[in-house]
Amino acid sequence: MEGILPLFKPAGMTSHDCVFRLRKILKMKRIGHTGTLDPDVTGVLPVCIGRATKVAEYITDAGKAYEGEVTIGFSTTTEDASGEKVTEKLVNRPITRHEILQVLHNLTGEIVQTPPMYSAVKVNGKRLYEYARQGIEVERPSRRVNIYQIELLDDRNSFEGATVSFRFRVQCSKGTYIRTLAVMIGEELGFPAHMSYLQRIQSASFSLDDCLTFEQIEDLSENGAIEQILRPLEEGISHLPKYQINDTVAEKVKNGALLEIPPELSSEEGPIAVGPKDGTVLAIYRKHPRKPGLLKPDKVLRNDS
Repeated sequence: MEGILPLFKPAGMTSHDCVFRLRKILKMKRIGHTGTLDPDVTGVLPVCIGRATKVAEYITDAGKAYEGEVTIGFSTTTEDASGEKVTEKLVNRPITRHEILQVLHNLTGEIVQTPPMYSAVKVNGKRLYEYARQGIEVERPSRRVNIYQIELLDDRNSFEGATVSFRFRVQCSKGTYIRTLAVMIGEELGFPAHMSYLQRIQSASFSLDDCLTFEQIEDLSENGAIEQILRPLEEGISHLPKYQINDTVAEKVKNGALLEIPPELSSEEGPIAVGPKDGTVLAIYRKHPRKPGLLKPDKVLRNDS
């Protein structure tokens, strides 16, 4: 069995919990998820099965889209609704739609984020949440991420109350913390804030419409129909640039041969999907770090073994 299973991750489970449950349902071990989602977060979690686990990292590295809610008026230890209240500054004035739209505009593009203490980022070989649980504050490495688009999902012209909440949709790069983005939105407006709701609505080429619940997966598995709904691994890497090759070159690719960079792909710095014209991807290649003009295999996906 091999392919990609777009799972609708329910609240209350970690990504690892989801993989553990799927291993029991499908009775196989070679299953991997494509990026950690916090337990409170629901939505799209592509899961790779069998040989498709080879492309998990490329799905993880692809862009994501979320629908979230920011609540302005107080911050929390975890930057989301599950944490304890840290700072409170009740909203003492109307916040206009124009202000919010301006803030969202200011946060579009490349921004710098500092991961929250309650996150899986490693510092000195230890995850930040492990430090946080021990009450230890450590210096966190900032990272540059890209916010491709943020849209306000609220038609009010004025936002009033002791606390103010509004929803937004964001398209972003790998590594973006939406919790931290919600905090940054609040800071730009002059108030502490936290993320009060989040759902991932897209990961790589997979959207909510593609996803199956655990209940649906269990039914399909019991009826022997699970393989019929698995997506080919090519679908998980459809966002990568393509290098189409002939059958002769295909045999060399299966054996990990170096390839000359075609002119149309000379500017590509990231991974490239290599395969014949039938759409099959045989391997993922990258520019050779020491041999200009050549591509080296990053991962061979199909070598008939």
